[in-house]
Amino acid sequence: MRALLLWMARNRWLREHLPRLWFARRAVRRFMPGEDAASALAAAEKFKAEGIRSEFTRLGENVTTLDEADAVAEHYLGLLDDIRSRDVDGEVSVKLTQLGYDLDVDRTLAHAQRLAERAAEHGRTFWLDMEGSAYADGTVAFYERLKATSPNTGLCLQSYLHRTAADVQRLLPLDPAIRLVKGAYAEPATIAYQSRHDVDSNYVALAVALLEGAKTGRQVRLGLGTHDVRLIEQIGEHAAALGLPKTSFEVQMLYGIRMDQQRRLVREGYLVRNLISYGEAWYPWYMRRLAERPANVIFALRQIIG
Repeated sequence: MRALLLWMARNRWLREHLPRLWFARRAVRRFMPGEDAASALAAAEKFKAEGIRSEFTRLGENVTTLDEADAVAEHYLGLLDDIRSRDVDGEVSVKLTQLGYDLDVDRTLAHAQRLAERAAEHGRTFWLDMEGSAYADGTVAFYERLKATSPNTGLCLQSYLHRTAADVQRLLPLDPAIRLVKGAYAEPATIAYQSRHDVDSNYVALAVALLEGAKTGRQVRLGLGTHDVRLIEQIGEHAAALGLPKTSFEVQMLYGIRMDQQRRLVREGYLVRNLISYGEAWYPWYMRRLAERPANVIFALRQIIG
């Protein structure tokens, strides 16, 4: 099922045609409040009343012109202003290929620096998302460049990649903000763990390494980008063993998934942030979400039927 869903995410014909179908648009409502920023901001305002913070990402990747990249940067600048004007505890996360990384790395860096500067004015972190493994090395290097001028920046790392343990050690001296996820792309066994057990074990090991860095005095911000409550609680036990509080990391879950657990974790004293996605380019992202947890297919079918 996972392999099929990831194949569907990459298929150009399906990417072009499926989003036009009414049942596909209905199913995606489970994972996003709407296709525009206004819908995302309205959802964040509701979460604020429940003590849940927010993070926003406009879906899309691999722009083909610099004009598109410039427009994405302007969109996020406006979004950061809207977040501030609505007094929402919200941050933004952007894919480098949205900002033109495939076309002009230096121009992409300039966009990222502007966005990080605007986020800093609001006291917020500006996040770089991680894409497929072909971008991993370049994204880590890009983050190092950005971090040198913009301390309020964070990076997403994936626990299914063999390289990530080395990346964590490489970045720890920079006092990084890291969102740790399992990974949602189809990657070969030569570079990525294939079994759930191995991915989960590495996830815990990476989180503990970052917490140990915090214990030694590094200014580490750790976001656990997972819906696996068992792993979250296991990492919480490691934090306690190190003498760190529950607030030494943040739980970051997607909109529409395990909302009951998000609210429970808030009640138990954890920091929780809801990742809200929006935009018209939702198809590949949506299929990767289904592939991360094939049980979500059942929920999607219920959305269609209901």
